[in-house]
Amino acid sequence: MALALALALTGGAVSAPAMAAKKDEKKGGAPKLNVSPDVIKSLQAAQAATQKNDFAAAKAALAEADAKAQSNDDKYQIGAIKLNASIAAKDSALQGEALAQMLDSGLTPPDQAGQFNAVAAEQALQAKNYDLAISRGKAAIQAGYKPDMVNVTLAQAYFGKAGTANAGAEPARSLNQQGLAALKAAVDATKAAGGQVPAQWYQIGVSRAASARLPETAEWAKAAYQAQPSGENLRTLVRLFQQSNPNITNRENLDVLRLMAASGGLVVAGDYTEYAEMASKTGIYGEVKSAIDAGRAKGVLSGSAGADLYQTATPRISSDKSSLPAAEADARKAANGKIAAATADAYLGYGDYAKAAAMFELAKQKGGVDADEVNTRLGIAKALGGDVASAKAAFQSVQGGTRKQIADLWLAYLATKA
Repeated sequence: MALALALALTGGAVSAPAMAAKKDEKKGGAPKLNVSPDVIKSLQAAQAATQKNDFAAAKAALAEADAKAQSNDDKYQIGAIKLNASIAAKDSALQGEALAQMLDSGLTPPDQAGQFNAVAAEQALQAKNYDLAISRGKAAIQAGYKPDMVNVTLAQAYFGKAGTANAGAEPARSLNQQGLAALKAAVDATKAAGGQVPAQWYQIGVSRAASARLPETAEWAKAAYQAQPSGENLRTLVRLFQQSNPNITNRENLDVLRLMAASGGLVVAGDYTEYAEMASKTGIYGEVKSAIDAGRAKGVLSGSAGADLYQTATPRISSDKSSLPAAEADARKAANGKIAAATADAYLGYGDYAKAAAMFELAKQKGGVDADEVNTRLGIAKALGGDVASAKAAFQSVQGGTRKQIADLWLAYLATKA
């Protein structure tokens, strides 16, 4: 940015004859200025001091020029020399002062106004002058200057003004919405330019939208997962689904927790104990044990966490497993698919995905079962067994309601496994 600014002012050195010329309103590029003779002398002294790297003397001469300024022409040229001095001195405060002086003069050439406003917006943002950053940023966007960059500055300024306290209350909520709109514009502009959108932008979008309780939270979460298909980002999607559907059944909740487990989204102790609890409530004892064992192996669960669930489930596993061959036989003779579906559930909980899939297929064939649930769990068995294509087909056959949303979450996960 600094180099670009310096180049933008090439030819801006002060000389008395050039400054005596009148403004040429018809031509583009740098304006022709009528600068006061006393201002010219101070600016020449400032330039000479800058060339010697005597920045204290340069700033003193610039202060003299400011005191003598009588017109916008004076102010613009002072700002121009001040800008080059600030770049040489690496003085960001002076640079911000110079840009403001030039822009406020109304004489900044149109081909430089966008860039100058963009840099001024970024400097105002760093100084936490959020209102100024927003006004300068908007001016830069209006001038058509690098929307992929400037909209990021705008978003940060809106978020900074919103703060972090009471994000869901006005005016913070509206400011967060405006910040998200700017961030979305930055995403779109980056994509249009063929650039790679940083995954962090989406994560910031999720965080801001969620804290302000905005409806676009799920949209940002989906984009975050697509940009970076990690277990953590999928976990966010699952948790948003649960919040949006507080009345889901234990069986439905178990199937989204299975997705968290498959994707590496079980993170804290509560994730593992919730998973074990849902398995326990639906009588899938093998999965209660495996969930607690996984949490302990990760060092997330202490010896006592989930111990009551564990101690209830593990004594039943042996007899439950031994009953499955007979249950299979009964399922094949049954008039409907209910026994087959229950047997498949047990096999799924024990990690025998091939037998689970076969029993779910049988349940579908015989009928009399919840087809959407059976197809969801058939998809899970196929996915965990490594048959991605068959898993997708099963999930795609889920018709509607909450089950359809669960199937879509699994499909989003499987899309990353193609």
